Amino acid sequence: MENRKRDFGFTLIELIMVIVILGILAAVAIPKFTNLSGNAKKSAEEGVVGGVRAGIQTYMAQDDPAHAWPTTLDSASNGDCTAANPCFGTVLAQGGITTSDWSKSGSAYTGPNTGSYTYNAISGEFK
Repeated sequence: MENRKRDFGFTLIELIMVIVILGILAAVAIPKFTNLSGNAKKSAEEGVVGGVRAGIQTYMAQDDPAHAWPTTLDSASNGDCTAANPCFGTVLAQGGITTSDWSKSGSAYTGPNTGSYTYNAISGEFK
């Protein structure tokens, strides 16, 4: 009986095939993760908009005996929304948005995803 030493190494072709397969997997997966930051900002913006809309409805239902929409969403001046210049303070119980991701210019608000929103005091719409 002859003793043969078994070789458990990989051939160059096998190694190249593994590298090609890993490259294909990376090419498919990387585009899925490239815009995560933008998607997170968009979701955060949509969450704030939903909170503002709910706050407007709550204000109308509870705070005003005449059931009128709030005349303004806040007393913030133009510029970034900060702790010293909180946006949406009238309609959000937590005191408003206090990060510079949001800004106010006149009666228009700009979110972190550069969405622009205005408030209509006649209809109570924030869009």
